[in-house]
This record gives sequence, structure tokens and C-alpha cells, in this order.
Amino acid sequence: MLLSVMNAKTTLIAGLAALSIAAVPATPALAWGEKEQGFVAGVATAVIVDELLKNRRARMGAPVYVAPAPTYVEPRTVYVEPRHTTSVYATPAGRAFQSYSASERKAIQRKLRAWGYYRGGIDGAFGPSTYNAVAAYARDEGTSLATSANAYGVYDGLLY
Repeated sequence: MLLSVMNAKTTLIAGLAALSIAAVPATPALAWGEKEQGFVAGVATAVIVDELLKNRRARMGAPVYVAPAPTYVEPRTVYVEPRHTTSVYATPAGRAFQSYSASERKAIQRKLRAWGYYRGGIDGAFGPSTYNAVAAYARDEGTSLATSANAYGVYDGLLY
């Protein structure tokens, strides 16, 4: 029953389309120009093609996209080992260096530069370059900078 109704509907639409296409050239020439006739023919063709495509989709059954069900994945715990880095400013060497006057700090840097340990500017500021130079000098002298007393000893040795 349903198939015969669909065929009748398709036949009716095709018949109406054929009739409208045949009727377009028969209209009076003064009322319809070539552009108007072409427009009506194009609209009729678009309607026919659209109905035919709808009918075909209905018969074939359009594919339906079914999204996969969402799944929950437990996040992994990633533990990153903390890095125990100490700023050069917080070391005993850094604290001891800052306790000297600006002129004494510059004298320490000049002495380290004269002996080839320091290549930075003579500004009296303690930074990574000064720390590396003092550490290299202390290592060559057989001393460590692990304590404030050792750091003061190295700086006093450079000054006096």
C-alpha cells in the first residue's frame, strides 16, 4: 500500500513538472521573455530533482551517524621529583659577598679578573658569573664555599 502511494506521488510530481515545462513556452511572448521562461524552468527543475532525491533517500534509508559512547579514562598521577636548586644569592658565598661594601665587592671582582677567573663587568653585583669565578678560585685554593666562614676566608684572601 505504502509503495503504491509513493509511486503515485512520484508520478504526480513528474506529471506536474512536465506540464509546467511544456506550458512555459506556450505563454504569450509579450508577458514572458526568455529570461523569465528560463527562470521558471530552472525552479521547476530544482523542485523535481529535490523531490526525486527525497524519495530516493526515503527508499534507501539515509545512513545515520551514531557517535560512540563516551568513555571515562582515569587520569594517571604523574609525580615529578622536586628539583632542589638553590639560588646563588642564597648560598653562604652570596650572603658573605653582600656583606662587603661596594668598593670591596668591586675589588674582589677586579682581583678575580686579574687572575683569569672572572670575565664579567666590574659592577660589585653578585650573580652567577661572580659565583662561578669565586667557586673556581676556592677550588683551586683547596677550599670550599660550603660555610660562611670559608666564604669570608676566600673573600678576605682576595682583598688583603
